Amino acid sequence: MEKIRVVIHSPDHLTHLGLTNCLDGDKHIVETGGDKADVAVIVIENADISTMKELQLLKPDAATSLLLIVGGRWHADISAAVEQGVRGVLWRRHFSATSFIQAIRAVGSGGGYFPTSLQGALIKQIVHTFREVLAPQDLTPSGFTNREIDVLLLVSEGFDLQQIAEKLHYSERTVKNILYQFMKRFNLHNRAHAIAYAIRSGLI
Repeated sequence: MEKIRVVIHSPDHLTHLGLTNCLDGDKHIVETGGDKADVAVIVIENADISTMKELQLLKPDAATSLLLIVGGRWHADISAAVEQGVRGVLWRRHFSATSFIQAIRAVGSGGGYFPTSLQGALIKQIVHTFREVLAPQDLTPSGFTNREIDVLLLVSEGFDLQQIAEKLHYSERTVKNILYQFMKRFNLHNRAHAIAYAIRSGLI
């Protein structure tokens, strides 16, 4: 397991010292004060719109994931927080050295660590977005249409355009247009590039 580099931002020295002490003894986590960090731990009182904007100033790198330790209330849009790089939240009132280490390990390895209440809020927002915004436009949460996924899957299986048109009950021109619009939207050069992109995105 590679070392997880952590930078800590806290409002006072004692809190910072206490968090640093929690890391002692874990050989896979190292605190860094430099510009490179895998996880930025940020201690805040309340999570709201202004807090979310300030987070970007404390983020040392675009690839750095954020772990928030929240002392008060959560008044922020959870999906917007995730968009800004928040991958974990710990309530200060439930804080323990064990949960802190677990959260850092989860976030540092590319996962997430959220309280049950925020998980529920995030799921509700995802469901709402899918039903009210994406589904009416035939879009999936990935941003691709169901028609695009159907066509790309058949192309990846070796079917030509005429066969795909027959299977999906489209005209051949429609199939060509679906592929063209997909490649244009994501700046893809050809069908092979489109298939590779779809595979990397986990669509097919």
